[in-house]
Parts: sequence; C-alpha cells; structure tokens
Amino acid sequence: MKRLLWILALCSLLPTAGMGAEPQKRSQNIVYIDGTKYYIHTVGAGETPASIARLYGVSEADLLSHNATLKDGLREDQSVKIPFKTSESVKEQASATQPQKPLSKKEEKALKKSFSEHFVAPGETLYAISRRYEISVETLMEDNPDADPAHLSIGQKLLIRKKAIGRTDEKTALTEMERYEQALNRASTDDAYRYHVVQPKETIYSLARRYKMTEQELITLNHLEEGLKAGAILRIPKANALADSRLLTDPIPPGVVSPEEKALLIKDLHEKSDSLAEGGAETLQIDTTLTAAPQEVILHALAPAERLKVVLLLPLSREGRSNSNFAAFYQGFLLGLEEVKTRGFSVDVTLYDTERNRERVEHLLSEEQALQQAHLIVGPIYPDGLEPVVRFAEERAIPVVLPMGDQSTVESDVLFCMAPSEETKYEKLTPLFDEQTTITLIRTGKDDPEFEQEILRLIGERSYQYHNYQSVQGAEHAERSDLTPLLKEHDKHLLFVLSNNEVDVDRILASLASAQTNMQARSQRVPEFTVVGHSRWNRYSNIDRTTYFKDRVVLISNFHAKRDNDRVREFDSRYLRYFGALPTLYAYRGYETARIFCPAMFSDIEYDMEGRRYNPLQTYYTFEQREGSLTHINREWVRVNYNPDFTITIE
Repeated sequence: MKRLLWILALCSLLPTAGMGAEPQKRSQNIVYIDGTKYYIHTVGAGETPASIARLYGVSEADLLSHNATLKDGLREDQSVKIPFKTSESVKEQASATQPQKPLSKKEEKALKKSFSEHFVAPGETLYAISRRYEISVETLMEDNPDADPAHLSIGQKLLIRKKAIGRTDEKTALTEMERYEQALNRASTDDAYRYHVVQPKETIYSLARRYKMTEQELITLNHLEEGLKAGAILRIPKANALADSRLLTDPIPPGVVSPEEKALLIKDLHEKSDSLAEGGAETLQIDTTLTAAPQEVILHALAPAERLKVVLLLPLSREGRSNSNFAAFYQGFLLGLEEVKTRGFSVDVTLYDTERNRERVEHLLSEEQALQQAHLIVGPIYPDGLEPVVRFAEERAIPVVLPMGDQSTVESDVLFCMAPSEETKYEKLTPLFDEQTTITLIRTGKDDPEFEQEILRLIGERSYQYHNYQSVQGAEHAERSDLTPLLKEHDKHLLFVLSNNEVDVDRILASLASAQTNMQARSQRVPEFTVVGHSRWNRYSNIDRTTYFKDRVVLISNFHAKRDNDRVREFDSRYLRYFGALPTLYAYRGYETARIFCPAMFSDIEYDMEGRRYNPLQTYYTFEQREGSLTHINREWVRVNYNPDFTITIE
C-alpha cells in the first residue's frame, strides 16, 4: 500500500520532497551539466558557504570543488551550483517509478491510470516530446527526475502525466526551455562552455555563423552528425559566445565599425564579465567649459509617422585599444530600441566610434551624412569633442544626451544629462533629521575629507558630534572599540561613517551590530539608529553584507538595479538570451537611454521633458534646469535603504 501511495504522490511531491529542514529556502532550479545533477542556488543576504552547504546537506569542500569562483569570496545574487543529494524519501519515491522489483498488478493499474509511458526515439529531444503531447517541459522534468534534457537515451522510458496532456502551447514550452538554458548558464560561470537551446527554424549554418565557429566544429562538439533538432542543448566555447548577429550586424552602417572591430569589442566584453554592483555607477569627471554664451533653443517633436534618426557617438576604442563598457552600452541601447519599436515608432540608429579624439569627432560632424540628418545625438560621453558637438546641435536644434558624467560646468539648452546634479545629492537624507536625533560623525584617521565636507554642508546649523573609532590592523574583535557606550548615550542616532578604508568600514559595521546584539542579550533597550555610508561601499567586496541590514545602512547612489526586481530580471533574461552574458551597469544605462529619449522625441522633447518622471528599470529620472543654467540635468539620486527584515527599498 505504501508503494502505491508513493507512485500516486510522485507528480505532486517530487519537486519539493526531500528538500531538508528548510525547503522554502532551497532552489527549485535543477539542471544537468555533463551528466551531473545540480541545484542552482542564488546567494541571498547573509548567506555563507557554510550555511549554503548545510542547507543542501553537502560539505563545504564539496561545494567549493564544484564552484571554482567561490575562492574569490561569496557575493549576493551570485549563482552557485550544488551537487544534487537525494534524500531517503526521494529515493523511495523514485524507486516506485523505476522499481527494482516488478510492480504488482494493482500498482501497475494505479500507475497507468495517472501516467502514460513514452520510449525515447532516436533524435528525440525533451522539447519534441513535450510538443508531441502538448505537455509542459517542466512537468516532464518533474515526473522524470532522472531525465537529463541534454542527454536522453534511445529507448529511455518517460512518464507522461495524463491530466497535463494538451494543456501547454509551443510558446510556453519554448519559454520553459529558455529558463532551463538560463539556469545552465548561471551555473557555468567557472566552466569553459556556455549553453544554447536550439530554437525552431535555427540551423547548423546559422548557429555556426552566430558563434564564429565552423559547421564541422559545431557538429563535432555537440555530436550533430544526424542533424539539428529544436530543443537540443548545445555547448558553445565561451570564447565563441559573442553577441547575437541579429542585433549587431543590422543597425551598424558599413564602414563605421568593421565586423572585426565589433567581434573584438564584444569578445572583450565577455572576457571581462564584470558583475553589477548596486549603485556604484562610474562617474566621468568632465570639466570642459564652453566658451560661447549659451543660447535658448526651441526643440520640436517628430510627428508619429516620422522616422527617428539617432546617432550614437561612443568611445569604443582609444589608441587601438577597445572599450568593452561602451560595447555593452550599445547592446543595452539596442534592446531598449526593440521595445520602442513595439510601440509603433520607427527608428534608425547609426553608431560611430569617437576614439575619444576631438579631431575624429570634428571629422564626423563635417563628413557623415547620418549626423547631418540626425534628430537625436547620444554622446560623445567624454569631454573630447564635446564643444563641437554641442555647437553643431545648437545650430540644428538637435537634443544631445549625455548618459553619464557630471556636466556641471557645461551650459547648453540642447544638453540633457542623465547623471544627477551634485547639488541634489543628499536631498533624500533630509527626512532622517529630526529634533530627537543625535548626529554623530565616526572618524578613524583614514577618512574621506570630501565626504566629510559634503556631510557638514548637509548638517548645516544642526548640532553634531564626532566619535573617534579605534581599530588596529589585524586585531581580534575584542580589541576593537566597543560602540555600546555610544549607542547608550541617546535614544535615536544618525551615524555618518567617514572612513574610506574598507577594513575599517567593515569593523565599524560589525561593532555596531555586535553592540545591539549584546544589549538585546542583556535585555537592554536598543536605541533606534541609522548608518549613512558613502556610495563607494558598493564597490567593496569583503564587507559582511548582513551588517548592512542589521545596522540599517542608507546609501546614496546615482543608479540602482537589483536583480530580484521583476523589470530588471526580465531585462537580464533578454540580454542573456541575445548576448550570452549578464548585463553590466553600462548595458542598463544604454537600455534606459533608449527607453527614455527615443519615445520622448515624439512628444516630451517639445516641452524640454520637464514635468515628467521616468522609470525604465528601477532608477528614476526627472530633468530640470537649475537656476541660472540652461542645461537639463536629472535631479533624482537614489536612496537605498537596507532594512532589518533583510529587504532593500529605494526612494
């Protein structure tokens, strides 16, 4: 009787059975890589190799042996693969479907009532089987836990859940295969290969061309002697996993950037494979001052039926060396452009490499027809060539967008700066000040004087105090300053940590967390406190991030994109599908530039984009002219709040 119940419970229990003491925290993403079954776990706040290993019932050594990148430390949102360890309950259930002993007639009858059997034919893929029965790919994987989608065996028996037959269309099945592909690629960060799920109508020729391989190389690597099947999972050497030719070859005019240059740029981008830090956008300090007095310019919107012509002036190279950051920016821009086109707008885009050279920019302005006909210019990013571009644009009433960099010294009515003004940087901290709050600036002797002056200007006439934190390099925790007396002094604190040293910042945050833990253990009331840090903390890799939440850290950043956000996750998915890598900060900014300014050219540009608040992903943009200035500058900084319940909110 028990065996019969195991059979009937298989389809509903298998995905969650045997998941250990904390099943809600275990990943539901399970993949096969080279015949080995893995969970794909996304690292959460406060998790360590030890806690992850304990959750999945493996040793730390086993975890590290399957994740070479962990030797460099653990990051929030990092993907980790954990070898699948089957618990006794799952073994029992699995044995019910693939038993060593023959089933009784009663058990066979019960099994056949819920499941049909399918025996894999030569060349069949899991996707093909799902289409044959119009059943979900994920359902097939749930009911057949030993079926590797990349390596089905001829004659292998699969269970087909009868109630699920005819309930899944082709689009859903393709989406499920794409999710499996993404999970594979998240798991293969330290492997030599990326993975590609073959789409309907793709051919060996098209894929070989896309990934810069010969047809024979692709056939040999993936054993495609009998042809290519939709749903097949291919291995692609990472060195060949370049950007999708559908997006890279069409929009770039011949003679602007050669195919060889494009390949070099994108290859450099993938080899770099930098990950997104929350905030931390690169600030390009630009101090070019235009000599002529700024003139007011009237900008006009295009009619809905007109075709928008956009020119990108990007520093793709300098002195023969490529810049992968702006290749990523261009990729993100193209994905944003796809969405703009789905709204019914017609857009042409032309890309030029400025080489960060003024003479090159002047040559482009005088010789290139695309610039003469442009409705919108994005770039040139750096000060090299900025003045001639602005003068050119003013004469023709063309908006110029600067996606990043502080343009506080540049004056022009055609200029739109996406990086927010320094004047509004700390406005979103003012709600933290009230009469009951004690303001303390924590010093270490290795402080940032510029940050200190910014905070003092923010404090203004309010009273404040300094606290000198003592920390000795290499000292044990007990030898560091105890911050309990500081917290006990008042009921409510606003603490500014002035240090620009990562080790000291980590120790201060740890000391604050330890102080409140000790007070709670002694049943003492813990006063309310908030810690304000510098945006550079986003680049620190060795800080225990759990202290951010325990200490209620607040950071001010000019950009924010968290990968658990639905819109960010959807963009990540598309970017990964097209380009075979996770997007960088530059890719996000490229996407936002297209999403904001291309539609605005048909409407909002008529009013200098004032009175509108834009939010393509998570960062907000509000453009305004400061008093005494004609330049349109974003005023929206992002306030990132780390909350005690381990959530992150932004304002």
